[in-house]
Amino acid sequence: MKKKKILIRIGSLRHGGAEKVLTTFLQNISPEKYEIDLLLNLYSGKYLKEIPDWINIYYLNHGEMITTNRFQDIPQKAYRVIFQKILRTFPSLLYRFILKGKKYDIEFAAIHGMRDDILNSPQKTSKKIVWIHNDLRKTEFHDYTDAEIRKFFGFDKIMVISEHIQKDFENQARTEDERKRIVRIYNPLDTHEILEKSKIPLHLPSSNFHPLFISVGTVFPQKGFDRLLKVHKKLLEEGFAHRILILGDGYDFENVKRLKTELEVDETATMLGFTDNPYPYIKSADYFVLSSRYEGFPTVLYEALTLNKPIVATDVSGVREMLNDGELGLIVENSEQGIYDGMKRMLTDPELATTYQNKILNFTHPFSLSNSVKKIEEILDLL
Repeated sequence: MKKKKILIRIGSLRHGGAEKVLTTFLQNISPEKYEIDLLLNLYSGKYLKEIPDWINIYYLNHGEMITTNRFQDIPQKAYRVIFQKILRTFPSLLYRFILKGKKYDIEFAAIHGMRDDILNSPQKTSKKIVWIHNDLRKTEFHDYTDAEIRKFFGFDKIMVISEHIQKDFENQARTEDERKRIVRIYNPLDTHEILEKSKIPLHLPSSNFHPLFISVGTVFPQKGFDRLLKVHKKLLEEGFAHRILILGDGYDFENVKRLKTELEVDETATMLGFTDNPYPYIKSADYFVLSSRYEGFPTVLYEALTLNKPIVATDVSGVREMLNDGELGLIVENSEQGIYDGMKRMLTDPELATTYQNKILNFTHPFSLSNSVKKIEEILDLL
């Protein structure tokens, strides 16, 4: 059987949810059926070493992401911006010199940010797919209008990861053909990997054995860690002893860290930065908190559920699906007050946490790794 030639594009393989999901997918897709080229804007990220050897990796620039404006970094930063802009303006140069003139059956935007890069491909006969991981109405840098959403209908298939996102796209579809292009596929999630990595010994300071709330995610304003710290401060002032642990890194890290000091909670709130294995920390915590202002589909909740953690989560996209409409965790108003109410309820009602843990143990999730990979392969095979 002739292998389908597929080009997949993503910015980098840094520590983000979409990057992890793509890596898990590539680890489980059949090398017998596909020939895959992975094109990165920037050759960097923790998941690089986890990409299977049979996948060809190409890149536009090499090195770590530059997040500062230090004088010594400006020349390299400017070079990257100019170089990538030239390739976007003249994509035929990219396909000729970096991709070596290869022809593809399918071109795949692994994140919504690669939309225009794939749609402007000089290979007009290839089928086009996009994977939407976020609620595009509420993204960090760009709130998408109806007109912007409409541009995604240039793809042959639009893969979305939650019911909320699916409904938004369906509302913008103008024909039955456009509606059929939209397909909901839950992110491939590896339960075995989570359980195995959680077994690594971990020794957290007891700090008088106060209950520990953990939150994990890239430190962007989207994740609401500022709200979490303010709630933490308020609960402490009211006499509710507890600790906070935040795992993750990102451009907002120093701002959130500074807020932690300003709130005078450095003794009870810890920011450990990025770790390539958050699972032992989640396992050691008493509760998991999702304080996000918005999400696409928060797969971190699946990790917390796999490790049987009582959850407090703001009511953002994907949470009701993940927590089975509140059966498996406490869904709160998407506000600082909502986070406060949820954490306080956990601290004052220990039986609530036990109830959630018992329900988690007896629940079978639909988020099967094999099912998700199988559905994506079916899409690739039919195009």
